[in-house]
Amino acid sequence: MKKIVSILISMITAFSLTACVAKEDDPAKASQSFPWIIANDSPADTVTGIFTNKFVEEVERLSNGQIQIKAYHNGTVGGDRELVESCINGDIPFVVQNTAPQANFIAKLAIFDLPMAYTNIEDLRSTLDDEEFMKLINKVYSEHSVRLLAMSDQNFRVMTTNKKIESIEDFKGQKIRTMENKYHLAFWQEIGANPTPMAFSEVYIGLQQGTIDAQENPYEVIVSGKIYEQQDYVVKTNHLPHLLSMIVNEDFYNHLSDKDKKIVDQAAQNARDYSREQCDKRVSNRLNIIKESGTLEINLSQEVLNEMRNRSSSIYEDIRQQVGDALFDAYTKNMNKGE
Repeated sequence: MKKIVSILISMITAFSLTACVAKEDDPAKASQSFPWIIANDSPADTVTGIFTNKFVEEVERLSNGQIQIKAYHNGTVGGDRELVESCINGDIPFVVQNTAPQANFIAKLAIFDLPMAYTNIEDLRSTLDDEEFMKLINKVYSEHSVRLLAMSDQNFRVMTTNKKIESIEDFKGQKIRTMENKYHLAFWQEIGANPTPMAFSEVYIGLQQGTIDAQENPYEVIVSGKIYEQQDYVVKTNHLPHLLSMIVNEDFYNHLSDKDKKIVDQAAQNARDYSREQCDKRVSNRLNIIKESGTLEINLSQEVLNEMRNRSSSIYEDIRQQVGDALFDAYTKNMNKGE
């Protein structure tokens, strides 16, 4: 399988490089022979896939078919790490992915690891679409040769467990699986849990065998991985957003004509809005699937949510130092607004 993926990456890179020969003259015209490429590491039938496909549809519609794009889903041309590297290097022009793997290359994206900053999705989206924030975050991306076109999401990450969680003390000792991220681990430690990083492919059997008690993910992943089959409760912690970024290689973008830049920008905004609408519908649907299985939903009180945030104060200071005051303040300015 790795050999096949490597061959596919080589073929697509060759197409990209061939197309780049003509891109200074007219990248849009070159796309008729060598379609632009947009790739992700998720199935087409996910919000990531919807975000990707809507962008393709909108670019072709807004350009009256003059610009052609080919979408590659489900890690066909590489996993998240390979995709972000390929976009930075200019081998793949467009990528859609969660911000977590990008933080390994772009340290200041740790701003999105700020726990409990937002528990209301509309407040979060208002911040992400804010002109000042977009300007600052694009300066961060630009330092690594990419441009952020738009951000969508899969709503928030939530906790599933076999223990009824109603107070801050109830988190104590819970063996919870997390991604391998120092801020994620620190957050769960601060609220009394016992976090352990683990590959997602091992989560279901880990819950089944009791290696872990709990895990955290967006609703869509909880359903697609059938995690709810091994858990009695889904706890609406909303501790972190599961963000989806659409990025483009900056050199590729800068070689577009002003007209084509407007098409790409507008297509990204349209795809963002559509994917968010679909996300909200799917969250409701996925939550119904979880509850119909017998897994109970727990809505934490505002007091408990506030205490979870208060216990994260040291993480806030660490992230502020890493990203700088301007970006930190721009991201947190709508924090607590909807509470």
